[in-house]
Amino acid sequence: MSRHETAVLGPRAGPRGDTLERLKIAVVGHVDHGKSTLVGRLFHDTNSLPEGKFEAIKEMCDRRGMPFEWAFLMDAFQAERDQGVTIDTAQIWFHTARRDYVIIDAPGHSEFLKNMITGAAKAEAALLVIDAHEGVRAQSRRHGYLLNLLGIEQVCVVVNKMDAVDYGQARFRAVEDEIGAYLGDIGIVPSAVVPVSARAGDNVALPSARMSWYRGPTMTEALDGFSVPPSPVALPLRMPVQDVYKFDNRRIIAGRIETGRLKRGDRLVFSPSNKSAHVATIEVWNARADEACAGQSIGITLDEQLFVERGELASHAEALPVETNVFRAKIFWLAHEALKAGNRYKLKLATSETPVEVQSVDWVINPETLERIKGETVERHGFAELVLRTRSLLALDDHKNNPRTGRFVLVDGYDIAGGGVISMEGYPDQRALVTVKSTNVSSVAHRVTVETRARHNQHQGGVLWFTGLSGAGKSTIALELEQRLFRKGYQVYVLDGDNLRVGLNANLGFSPEDRAENIRRVGEVAALFAEAGFVVITAFISPYRSDRDRARAAAERQGSGNFHEVYVSASLEVCEKRDPKGLYRKARAGKIDQFTGISAPYEAPEAPELTLPTDALSLEECVEAAIDYLERHFRSG
Repeated sequence: MSRHETAVLGPRAGPRGDTLERLKIAVVGHVDHGKSTLVGRLFHDTNSLPEGKFEAIKEMCDRRGMPFEWAFLMDAFQAERDQGVTIDTAQIWFHTARRDYVIIDAPGHSEFLKNMITGAAKAEAALLVIDAHEGVRAQSRRHGYLLNLLGIEQVCVVVNKMDAVDYGQARFRAVEDEIGAYLGDIGIVPSAVVPVSARAGDNVALPSARMSWYRGPTMTEALDGFSVPPSPVALPLRMPVQDVYKFDNRRIIAGRIETGRLKRGDRLVFSPSNKSAHVATIEVWNARADEACAGQSIGITLDEQLFVERGELASHAEALPVETNVFRAKIFWLAHEALKAGNRYKLKLATSETPVEVQSVDWVINPETLERIKGETVERHGFAELVLRTRSLLALDDHKNNPRTGRFVLVDGYDIAGGGVISMEGYPDQRALVTVKSTNVSSVAHRVTVETRARHNQHQGGVLWFTGLSGAGKSTIALELEQRLFRKGYQVYVLDGDNLRVGLNANLGFSPEDRAENIRRVGEVAALFAEAGFVVITAFISPYRSDRDRARAAAERQGSGNFHEVYVSASLEVCEKRDPKGLYRKARAGKIDQFTGISAPYEAPEAPELTLPTDALSLEECVEAAIDYLERHFRSG
């Protein structure tokens, strides 16, 4: 989308010739609450206007036969002057004695929320403007929630147009209490709530004699109280690959460094392909450099030829991004057509573009009441927490760790339909699960084939992979089934979660990464059992769909390929009532972190080969159903 920038003032030098620190401030709020007027007044009262700007605006207003309007300093489009609204974001320099600021004036009208998000996404702090007479409106709450979603924690609330309420203290306190309670509920504690009159200049840069009852900071003092966040250079290196060009015999990988620093000789890893090489040269316009940092668009050559594609993410080997095909997201929906679970869109993340499916809509958020509602649909201008899944692995970061590579947009057709931030809460980094470190390894071919074992045992080997919530009945059914099959002459063995964690997986905890590694090992062991001719029954929660897919792939790789996913299903309410080990009770009490179904996700199978609903069938009925299935699919003629 377009962005209009008005460079009124450039960065200034400090008393010793060094550049003063700079902070980007977004100005947001409901339409007609006086944002542009406030900013225009701010420039005038701090002597930040370039020479002749005030006179030019005054002359224009006189020519049109209208009162002087401070907002015209920001509203640079003719359409904005004609309609009296800010359409696009405008960026303009402003300064105090302490530092320079870039003020991003974002539109307040609901029809231009895309532009508001674009502007606020670049900000490091925000002014939330509220009309003293109108008070907190729906759009005020929506903008406050967007600031929270974008991770902007430094917020100053400006209660504007105090002249319209006769500078009344009671009215100010009422607005202050209402917005303070709302922001507190979404985790934002405003640094100050300042009563101002932008048109008259009260409490903008100088204290107001008409509001002697107010003892807090002026708006500029509140701004100077904000801290400048760490520079993007201080974050780990992230350079999305924009394109690859070939000049002479060189392959130049081009991109913009979003965060971090890059030096010649650094070892880079390109994710998600995990290809690695050292930087041979750093190419800048018509020259070469020894290093580059965040904000620079550069090209690099490598010390060996790698096939690297647009969309990959370059980083140092010591600080790698996450690799995953599933993640949580907080989103804001912009499209006219509602978002629904199961819908497919195009996900744009840095320079990568990939198809994505809405796996589930966990919560729909009412930004006014902050009520979290279970639902499958998100309407226009709605907020939601959901789970997105792609077919292939993506390289990304949790938004709280790196905002630049933790934000995305969803595209429907050719239109931006929504945007959001990434959370990996409850989901593992899958990089270690797909990285092969062993070398010089050759598989040994057995002299006893899978077919020979099947003829000898009179049944095929294979995996019955039981998955379901804790308390669904996986182990109970598995152990009964094992005994019954053994009596029928099957070579059968149960792999149970607790048993393997005593030995093979004793070194693993219960973080998402450890849980994924636990299932990876189980899948490999189960595949070996199946190749040996056993019917191996696994009883594991195995909450992640991608882990179960890897277990299936392991069985196929080992040669049996006889993998059957069995969904032992029961509702969370039923499982909690059973609670055979008291784990749900402990999880509800906060004594167990990352507990599936409570504080960690469970991804039910999409198309299991067999479903055993233990909240509808008895143990005997479930076992009989499993035996019947197994006799049909495993027994050799």
